[in-house]
Amino acid sequence: MDNYRPAVGTPISDLDTPCLLVDLDALENNMAVVAETYRGTACKMRQHTKNIKSPRIANMQIQAGGTLNGVCTAKLSEAEVMVEGGITDVLIPNQIVTREKLARLAALARQGDVKVTVDNAENVETISEVAAENGVEIGVLIEVDTQMRRGGVRSPEHGVVLAKLARELPGVRFRGVMSHQSAGGRPDADERLRIAEEHIGICLEVKDAIEAEGIPVEMVSSGETFSYAAATLIPGVTEVEGGSYALMGNTYGYLDEFQIANKVLSTIVSVPRPDVGIGDVGMKALSTAAVTNATIEGIPGVTIEEVQDEHIVLRSDGSAPLKVGRQFMLLPGYQDHLINRFDQYIAVRGGAVEQVWDIPGRGCHH
Repeated sequence: MDNYRPAVGTPISDLDTPCLLVDLDALENNMAVVAETYRGTACKMRQHTKNIKSPRIANMQIQAGGTLNGVCTAKLSEAEVMVEGGITDVLIPNQIVTREKLARLAALARQGDVKVTVDNAENVETISEVAAENGVEIGVLIEVDTQMRRGGVRSPEHGVVLAKLARELPGVRFRGVMSHQSAGGRPDADERLRIAEEHIGICLEVKDAIEAEGIPVEMVSSGETFSYAAATLIPGVTEVEGGSYALMGNTYGYLDEFQIANKVLSTIVSVPRPDVGIGDVGMKALSTAAVTNATIEGIPGVTIEEVQDEHIVLRSDGSAPLKVGRQFMLLPGYQDHLINRFDQYIAVRGGAVEQVWDIPGRGCHH
């Protein structure tokens, strides 16, 4: 809901719907889990802001601990938001190839420690040219494809070539290697460690090959929410690009140390049959990723039957009444698309509004 700013102290029951809530107790729990996990470890969290879109939430984790005092962002535009929000250590784990965007990256490099990933020589050369023209130095990490079949070098030899090139050119500084991976299903701790070791190991092979050429590798940026703890057991990994852990979703329900902090409040607007309720939130506010594995909180026997553009269809087994005007909370399966649908978080605690936070990273997909 655009520019919806309820007063502090407003009960949740009086909020207009649909709106995006963030449960502060749950969010603070998740921050504390990360801070404790990385206490005294060589590996730290570099929170991925594609999931939160908010420098305010990123700064909460930095203040709680367990981080490198920096973040990673999916896009350049998101990095600009984070720097504007006071976070000056930013990694963009994607390729930026056009001169116009690289000029914007160079402008950010005047304000902080900005890094980007590369996987081809031409891109490294262009970054060098633009950085030199602007009198700045831009950090580069070599992306390694370990599983995702998108950007990234496919061999240690290719990684070595790019590392040597980055060391030779002006305006760029070779920083390290980066990779990403995911885990499907509900893996237990042993399986999560196995998956992480297998795929991050490919990235570490590139690191080892580069170091064998006498080139220092400062950063090994890898892992994500599923492997946030496993990565601390893998020697050589310096940071984890975790994002989902902060707000969470049912897709990561096997990580029960975390709590779902992002919730969508909706209202039943029609009851065509006693066991069917129609809510006032739909796909335009939720996204396919949020709806997949989504559940309804606190109403036993009520499930999601269908999600349309502007409405959601709830089905009750009869144990809970569905009445016009009744509010309900949807817990998403996954959150980054969902967060991109809203302008504000309504931050709640104890059943009432405590704060309202803007989401300045919304729409930063350029």
